[in-house]
Amino acid sequence: MGYDFDLFVIGGGSGGISSARRAAQYGAKVAVAESWTLGGTCVNRGCVPKKLMMYASRFPEQFHAATGYGWNAVDNKFAWPQLINAVESELKRLNGIYEGMLDRSNVQVFPKYASFLDAHTLDVGGEKVTADKILIAVGGKPVAPPLPGIEHAITSDDIFHLPEQPQKAVILGGGYIGCEFACILNGLGTDVTQVIRSEKILRGFDEDIRDEIQSKMIADGIQLMTQTTIKHITKTETGVDVCVLMNGHEEHILADVVSLAALGREPNVDNLGLENTKVELAAGAIAVDKYNATAEPNIFAVGDVTDKVNLTPVAISEGRAFSDTQFGGQSRTMSYENIPTAVFTSPEAATVGLTEAEAIAHYGEAGVKVYRSKFRPMFYTLPNIQTKTLMKLIVHVESDRVLGAHMVGDDAAEIIQGVAIALKTGATKANFDATVGIHPSAAEEFVTMR
Repeated sequence: MGYDFDLFVIGGGSGGISSARRAAQYGAKVAVAESWTLGGTCVNRGCVPKKLMMYASRFPEQFHAATGYGWNAVDNKFAWPQLINAVESELKRLNGIYEGMLDRSNVQVFPKYASFLDAHTLDVGGEKVTADKILIAVGGKPVAPPLPGIEHAITSDDIFHLPEQPQKAVILGGGYIGCEFACILNGLGTDVTQVIRSEKILRGFDEDIRDEIQSKMIADGIQLMTQTTIKHITKTETGVDVCVLMNGHEEHILADVVSLAALGREPNVDNLGLENTKVELAAGAIAVDKYNATAEPNIFAVGDVTDKVNLTPVAISEGRAFSDTQFGGQSRTMSYENIPTAVFTSPEAATVGLTEAEAIAHYGEAGVKVYRSKFRPMFYTLPNIQTKTLMKLIVHVESDRVLGAHMVGDDAAEIIQGVAIALKTGATKANFDATVGIHPSAAEEFVTMR
């Protein structure tokens, strides 16, 4: 039987586009369906706009630091609409770049919603399209818990489109997205309250990272309400009233907006027509094997919809590995070991490998040696700003192999990216010690810790 396409990709985000282009390079006839905007969550409502806003939020500290270097104090004023418009313009530019890349790769784009009619047939905006292989790369969506008044809250997707800067904001949840938005809004001048159910933010990260960022966020003026649960949200004439339960007592927080920034994300599997296929779900995510194959032999899935490691570079790598295997004659799988990641809070954090707790659980306390360094970077000495950088290495005693590297401080993501290469190649502490540091730099501390 002849099919319209060799590969049809549902979803025009990072994973979908990378797999489509790679398959097309191998000569496959490829199409992508994206009913929204090309680029997916990362480009349009995640990594890119969030980091641009993070850059904007850090200027007040830089203005202050400049006075320590002889510059006159500035009368800084922030214009929220100007930032939002600038970010939106950049996103449109990136959307155009993705469109151009697909066009040059001879990938046909359907700006429509696609759903399964059967294993090889899709309803694409009312048109029947067939494909030999179909890849699901529709990503995830924010979780909205069944709270009374939840309709009065916004998600992290919506925060980029607020026409005016909120004067008071409540962030619900202590995950990395919530912490990032709490820091961004706080840096831009919004009065921020963050509500979390546990005692600490950033569950799953190394304890030193959690402690360091949490203490700095509080010091920077973010009101962090720990061990607190949300009861209901009520609309008021001027905004919203968030009722929470803290230490057995009800408290009310008045705000302009409530952002469900960190109550989690879930695979976006609604309305895909999966019931017309043999594709199976596991805990709400599409179940795949190591080759990203589903229970239906010709249907595959990559990225957040599989809920493995929900990071843009992971989705890209999965997509390329899929196309290499299915169309390039290379049997290749994605490696999930030592994947670096960053949290763009203030201060920034980045990590790769095992946390201290994970290492001890695996090798025992006597089998692990931990190296720490905490210092004030040179940049902050002249303005006398008490900002510290934390660096940490976790080493397996028997093999001397570095199991984990963690950092809180300026340029943490840039630095850990290089350290991740060392961990990926199995570097030992002796290898770190034998490396000459770049002086003066913060990064040299990773090779001078004894």
